[in-house]
Amino acid sequence: MSHTSDGTVPAPWWRSAVVYQVYLRSFADANGDGVGDLWGLIDRLPYLERLGVDALWLTPCYPSPQKDHGYDVADYFGIEPAYGDLATFDRLVAEARSRGVRILMDVVPNHCSSHHEWFRQALAAGPGSPERGRFYFRDGRGPGGDEPPNNWMAWFGGRAWTRVIEADGRPGQWYLHLFTPDQPDLDWTNPDVADHFDRMLEFWFDRGVEGFRCDAVIALGKAPGLPDADPVPPGTKASDIAGRNRYTVYRPEGHEVWRRWRALVDRYADEHPGRQPYLVAEAYSPRQPELLLEYLRPDEFQQAFSFDLLLSPWHAETMRQAIDDSVDVVARSGAALTWTLNNHDAQRNVTRYGRADATDPASWTGNNLVNSDAPVDLGVGLRRARAAALVVLSLPGAAYLYQGEELGLPEVLDIPSDRREDPLFWRTGGAEIGRDGCRVPLPWTRDPLTNYGFSGATGASAWLPQPSGWDQFSVVEQESDPDSMLHLYRRAVAQRRRSPGLSGESFAWADSTGDVLAFHRGEMLVVLNVGGTPAALPDALCDGRKVVVSSVPGHEDASVVPADAAIWLAVP
Repeated sequence: MSHTSDGTVPAPWWRSAVVYQVYLRSFADANGDGVGDLWGLIDRLPYLERLGVDALWLTPCYPSPQKDHGYDVADYFGIEPAYGDLATFDRLVAEARSRGVRILMDVVPNHCSSHHEWFRQALAAGPGSPERGRFYFRDGRGPGGDEPPNNWMAWFGGRAWTRVIEADGRPGQWYLHLFTPDQPDLDWTNPDVADHFDRMLEFWFDRGVEGFRCDAVIALGKAPGLPDADPVPPGTKASDIAGRNRYTVYRPEGHEVWRRWRALVDRYADEHPGRQPYLVAEAYSPRQPELLLEYLRPDEFQQAFSFDLLLSPWHAETMRQAIDDSVDVVARSGAALTWTLNNHDAQRNVTRYGRADATDPASWTGNNLVNSDAPVDLGVGLRRARAAALVVLSLPGAAYLYQGEELGLPEVLDIPSDRREDPLFWRTGGAEIGRDGCRVPLPWTRDPLTNYGFSGATGASAWLPQPSGWDQFSVVEQESDPDSMLHLYRRAVAQRRRSPGLSGESFAWADSTGDVLAFHRGEMLVVLNVGGTPAALPDALCDGRKVVVSSVPGHEDASVVPADAAIWLAVP
């Protein structure tokens, strides 16, 4: 283990990392088939290196029938052929490492694909077999077993059980799927399952992967006996019903798994000097800091996403509370703070912040899919998103960026129904619009014939349609504009690296009132004004300081923060 010049052990790299989430299917398409791939990502590594990120988190790129675009894994030890192969993956790891960029994977432990060999074996083996013991197969209730084993509902709508046709052609048992029928839940009380994932983690660590984002961790573990769920209030959205089932979320059985994983990660680090592998949890627990704390125990996850800031309306006190709760939780746990404003499951923040009700604290819904149906002003949303970027990149801990946010991409709300692919849309009969709008392929150039540069050559249409005018957000368009969102992100990430206070973990609120939030990060003062008019700063805050980064192009006055803006102030 290396030491600093004063003999102390440096903090692990991931505690203050800037991590860039790659939704591989929509990042860059090297072979012109309309689907992103590993070669496309390799080709664009210089772009990511210039952005200044420390690591790339790849959404699932394992073999998959793509019913939920990779979150239905058919083989945890391979690469989806549409994206490349293991040799190409190894090339990516090596190329990224040569640029000082690490690779993280996404692991889906609650369920696999119905195309997974284990599930095929379970269907063929029949009731009571060891093969079915890896899943939740149960006999149905009622005459002939025609009713599901319990009343559980799925996260993506509909009931959480599907009945199978047995080998003799008759209806048989039911199997549990908390998401879709294409994603059968694994039974983690079965030792085969635990052993399988132990081998999986080590397999990818051995290939140079430095960590895992762990999907849907709150759903792993089920109450013994699988009792009926409690009734939910009338009108509860389909995507919220499953989250209210106390027999399937935040279960103690799941924590047993995470402790096993953490022990494996720590052992691997001890056996491989110089490596610092880690786990980050998607422990979705809006406004429930105590629940998040349970996943940040010293023997569980090193990081867990703090989603309250992502979910927050453009409202000073609500944002302050989101930051306070997260800082308090992590201070008690000793884990690393983990911030994000966008991801592949959330409506993009340019659109969220541009909604007419974005400043109303009552618009907070706790749902990351849609805040409301209020009209959207993308100019306002972009201005606020620029300011929010400076906040999240200056908070203590790690910052996770989602591809395209550095371009200021809005949510694409008008994808035709026949082009939508999100199972949430189809499972709810279109009642919930789903997540396709934040997954539209990136625009790299002004050329619509190559899907705005997403595809390397003229070829198939992009797998999700890009809107006309997508070129205005393209990388080539923003490269030539020093005031663009892309250049703002580059400046902020570079300043973050140069400023010791921003890479450390000190944090203290400064005196502020009304629509202004201000906090100290070492020598840096960060100020956010969520109000619609400029805010004057007291002399005690701004005297002797200068603006080093501003979300508003050309703004250099340290005594005033423009409307819907953020500035970083430092002592010369």
